[in-house]
Amino acid sequence: MDKMNRRLFLKGGLAGTALGALGLVSKNASASSGFSGYSEGFGVLVDLTRCIGCRTCEAACNKEQQLPEPDKPFDDFSVFDEVHEGGQKRRTSEKAYTIVNKYKVEGHDKPIFRKVQCNHCNEPTCLTSCFVNAYTKTPEGAVTYNSKVCVGCRTCMIACPFYIPAYSYSSVLNPVVKKCIMCYDTRLKFGRPPACAQSCPRETMTFGKRSDLIYQGHQRIRLNPGKYVDHIYGENEVGGTAWMYLSSVPFEDLGFDTTLGNAPIINNVKEFLAIVPMVLTIWPALFAGFHLLATRKNVNNQGHESEKK
Repeated sequence: MDKMNRRLFLKGGLAGTALGALGLVSKNASASSGFSGYSEGFGVLVDLTRCIGCRTCEAACNKEQQLPEPDKPFDDFSVFDEVHEGGQKRRTSEKAYTIVNKYKVEGHDKPIFRKVQCNHCNEPTCLTSCFVNAYTKTPEGAVTYNSKVCVGCRTCMIACPFYIPAYSYSSVLNPVVKKCIMCYDTRLKFGRPPACAQSCPRETMTFGKRSDLIYQGHQRIRLNPGKYVDHIYGENEVGGTAWMYLSSVPFEDLGFDTTLGNAPIINNVKEFLAIVPMVLTIWPALFAGFHLLATRKNVNNQGHESEKK
């Protein structure tokens, strides 16, 4: 959506935002109740026992998605020692769709590394919470995003159980959410693995049909007693995800949320998500409308002054 179309949308949508937000979100939530992903969709199995924190995957993602240069080069491992507000480790951002964090686990001499990106849920809460349908769950397994229809309400950021979607604050009137799309346009829709998975020198990530990866994961656990925790993170969490993990230590020791449960998040928050856009969308749209009107008024005034001269 170009700037003019976006302005027309905001101008025409101010009056109907409240009813539209409530109605569309309720419709999305209802439609998702019987959906559990695509059985033949692709996925990635991440074996954290193999990751050495080389950050090759970060560099590959950056190149494939044509992202800005990182603040620190990819061979600078001091990023692993960064601690952000609230004691948080690095998170994905508009400049980095995937990041690797380092964890020191008691009883282990060597650190353990964890790769973070969008997990591409089978039943994405970002999708069901979006009242303009900016998200799509593709048959190949990816959760993609359409910036042309996004209005910047950021409901998806609140709804995501993994806190993945990042927001670009560079332009108030051109809202863009940034996240991993599993290299859908350049790779996944052609049956090719994401750039990060293909680039890994340690074969930490295995790409394939999700159902096959679940079988392989359980086989690794069964054939290597004591090496892995007897659980594939993402097989069932929040209804299942396309990206899944194997670990040698309890997942909570690596920052995974193990309290999410197996039911899709949307099942528990349908009523809440029907109300959230009322708060997050009406006011931003209203103020954006005021801003556009003020801007247009200033432009008109400048035009009149130029004519007088």
